[in-house]
Amino acid sequence: MISKQTIDKIFSTIRVEEIVGEYVQLKRAGSNYKGLSPFHDEKTPSFVVSASKQIWKDFSTGKGGTAISFLMEIENFTYPEALRHAAKKYGIEIEEDQREYSEEAKQAHTERDMLYKIHEVANNYFQEILWDSEEGKSIGLSYFKERELKDDIIKKFQLGYSPEQKNAFTAYALEKGYTKEILEKSGLSIFPENTPSGVDRFRERVIFPIHSFSGRVLGFGARILKNNIKTAKYLNSPETEIYHKSNVLYGLNQSKQAISRKNVCLLVEGYMDVISLHMSGIENVVASSGTSLTTEQIKLIKRLTENVTILFDGDNAGIKASFRSIDMLLTEGMNIRVLLFPDGDDPDSFARKHPQEYVEKFIENQALDFIDFKAEILLKEVGNDPIKKAEAIRDIVKSVSFVQNALKREVYLKEVSNKFGLSEQSLFNELDVQKQITQNQTQKAQIKAEAQQPAKLQIVDEPRDQVDPIVFNVTKLENDLINHMLNYGDVVLQRTTPDEQKYEITVIEEILHHFEEDDYEFQVELNKRIVDYIKEGIEKEELRKGNFFFGLMDEELSKAAVNSMNIYSELNDWSTRNIFSPNYGDKIPEQVAGDILIHKFRYVNFLILKTKKELADYADSDESKYFELIKKIQMLTLVSVELSKVLNYSAITGIYSDR
Repeated sequence: MISKQTIDKIFSTIRVEEIVGEYVQLKRAGSNYKGLSPFHDEKTPSFVVSASKQIWKDFSTGKGGTAISFLMEIENFTYPEALRHAAKKYGIEIEEDQREYSEEAKQAHTERDMLYKIHEVANNYFQEILWDSEEGKSIGLSYFKERELKDDIIKKFQLGYSPEQKNAFTAYALEKGYTKEILEKSGLSIFPENTPSGVDRFRERVIFPIHSFSGRVLGFGARILKNNIKTAKYLNSPETEIYHKSNVLYGLNQSKQAISRKNVCLLVEGYMDVISLHMSGIENVVASSGTSLTTEQIKLIKRLTENVTILFDGDNAGIKASFRSIDMLLTEGMNIRVLLFPDGDDPDSFARKHPQEYVEKFIENQALDFIDFKAEILLKEVGNDPIKKAEAIRDIVKSVSFVQNALKREVYLKEVSNKFGLSEQSLFNELDVQKQITQNQTQKAQIKAEAQQPAKLQIVDEPRDQVDPIVFNVTKLENDLINHMLNYGDVVLQRTTPDEQKYEITVIEEILHHFEEDDYEFQVELNKRIVDYIKEGIEKEELRKGNFFFGLMDEELSKAAVNSMNIYSELNDWSTRNIFSPNYGDKIPEQVAGDILIHKFRYVNFLILKTKKELADYADSDESKYFELIKKIQMLTLVSVELSKVLNYSAITGIYSDR
């Protein structure tokens, strides 16, 4: 287990804006940063990062947390995995805590963890074979050298080689203690019935590891080098628990910073296209890895930029692929340009023929807006045939129909109108037709998909008991007081005793005194645990605010503390509308005093309700206990009345206000 000292060092070193900034394109918004939510489709940014508090909040989904919790959400990391990833990024050495832990903790290495580990082992193995074995150097490394790849690029993309021996890696992994089951589930090994020793899936191929956004190896692509073998030239890992090809873009881990910096993503088809462009100095590039572009892949790009330039081969297959990609990208709100290379060239060969500056200028100058591109391709063989010309224009309008933004649609249609000398009204009419066709096709696809799903049991929800408003009010104020402690616990309050003696007390101490004075029973277990930690801090002469809880190994407590922390979105900034309302924390002395008083009043009413319910248990069995409870109710009622008077006076004078 990771030691507490290491966790503290990680949290004191990492920067939430840097870690989140690798996944979300952030822009400065006052003292915070904002961007589009990576968890929810939206057009207006509602994802906010607070650099001062080192937390983030996604107002579209309600999620929020620290840099570590963000990694857990976005990468599906466990808590220790997220800590290790952050430590590696910032060069922090992990110290292990040698204390004894429960069996459950010792078995934390799940099957998913093992899949990541076996891919890491395989990746290192393939690289070692490439660089250190005679076979690897003479076959694999020679191939990469023939493709003019330099050593630093080969190492940057962690390229490797799988030897000719049919079970070389399988035997290696089994010897290291990995099981046959995990090798099969990873797709790295195949165990036919007549071959108990297993077979390497990628034997005798050069290896292209496929990384996640954060850099973990999820799977592999492999290219065979012999031409006389009847098998697929490229072979990919099968779908596994950690690898879903529709959710991955090749080269994204190596390219994400350049994409964000240049604010444009070059989209290519193959591994070598990405690698060759990187070698020429053009790093803002990813590949769909030979598969049709998917919505999930587009969303990965959209985290970094909304601008995409498609770079495909100039053959018929490349043109068809670009047409499919255009409509999908437009649907997701992307801005698109397209470039087809001259006959006989692809991004790989073109980048190897020309220097970086020439390639960059060629892409910039030759890439066309999607309307010009489709017009050039579709009208090439139309000639003077008006029917074919009309079909070509209809195809272009169909692409425009995928644009979600109404203003963009209108601009695009004006462009089509000017280009072909057609009236805007006729184009808008055609647009409506195309939108209706698309909508009908979508509905049919949904109906077909639902029909193929297995029948589900219809479950009728039982009516839920209504939450008692008195209990709710007590809990609401309990949460508010905890929030005050976490956000402003070390703020020193200037107070005065009834006999006019002035004294100072922190927010934490004043609220703790209130809880202890009333022998308060917490309604929320997590709040009680937070208070116990804060009390422990007081005994050690520490004031434990919200950020103390971020580094705890208790994920539930850490997350609860983060969610209690205060972070505002620009969406709620009424000052942009010249409305200046008080914010939480503007008058913390009054807010703390007011909330303590309101909580005391509501807690007294809660105790009255609770005591009344107890009366029924003693009405016939214990007369003395019954009358004791009656006296308690009378006393609590008097207290409630007095508190009510104070609250009414406070409301009139404007000192406090019941919320």
